[in-house]
Amino acid sequence: MNLRNTEIFCEIATHRSFSKAASVRQISQPAVSQALQQLEEHLGVTLIDRSQRPIQLTSEGTIYHDRCQKWLQDYREIEDSLHQSSGRLTGRVRVASIYSVGLLQMADYVTRFRNEFPDVDLTLNYARPDDVYSQLLRDEVDLGIVSFPKDGGDIGSVHWQDQEMVLAVACGHPLAVLDSISLSQIDGENVVAFTNDLMIRRKTEKLLKKSNLTVNVVHQFDNLETIKRAVEINLGVAILPLATLRRELEFNTLKSIPFSDCDFVRPLGIVHKRHKHLSRAAEKFVELLHEDLPPDETLSNKSPDFFSANSEYEKH
Repeated sequence: MNLRNTEIFCEIATHRSFSKAASVRQISQPAVSQALQQLEEHLGVTLIDRSQRPIQLTSEGTIYHDRCQKWLQDYREIEDSLHQSSGRLTGRVRVASIYSVGLLQMADYVTRFRNEFPDVDLTLNYARPDDVYSQLLRDEVDLGIVSFPKDGGDIGSVHWQDQEMVLAVACGHPLAVLDSISLSQIDGENVVAFTNDLMIRRKTEKLLKKSNLTVNVVHQFDNLETIKRAVEINLGVAILPLATLRRELEFNTLKSIPFSDCDFVRPLGIVHKRHKHLSRAAEKFVELLHEDLPPDETLSNKSPDFFSANSEYEKH
């Protein structure tokens, strides 16, 4: 059996798309189609019903996919054991992260990992929280990074970090002269917020309601970068994780003001499919996330291919 063609078929079956399978495998779409055709000719059956959109598996394709998923998992575990005994780290790690973790913050870790383990194929994509969990459960990714992580059922979680929440304001905003601020001082302020469906928005509203405060939500977005740009042009203030403001603080486009009367943090967790074997490469990525990066490891030394590979980030 051709391992490469089987892996490509499983990517097509998982994503229900030739183009997405090509993107994941980093090959052309014609190469994906050719691999599937060769596999079907070898097996003597049709695995994919190409007449439907999104594409669907035939009954034979469903059987083959179910069996091959288990077989490929066992094969990767065997490879992982062999490489671990030899001290060589190879394989792949697929990570999905929520947008609001921040491209800059994740770039530091991705660059460090690729430098330390160049033989590992690490891919990182950004998605909404529900999509991160869905990708995990469909085995499209190995790890997810989310805020206020779930831990139960088929999902396991490892605590990563607690991010301090601060008030972000434009440098010309009247509140920018303050070194700290109480919650009561933002009562009635115009606020740029996350959308209602995100947990960080619900936790923020709960905090304000507990203090009997109301704010005027003038704009709401599901994208952290869009919120920061809105605050920069003084459309309102925002309550954001301090760790995601590094670039703006460095270039003095925003001012962060800590809260003096509350300890508001956003927990981040690394989630995984509970009963799925994590490769040694995936475990190494989790270990690296818990390391302190050198202070000089900044955006200046990121490789160009990292940004081209993640250019979709700014579109959401």
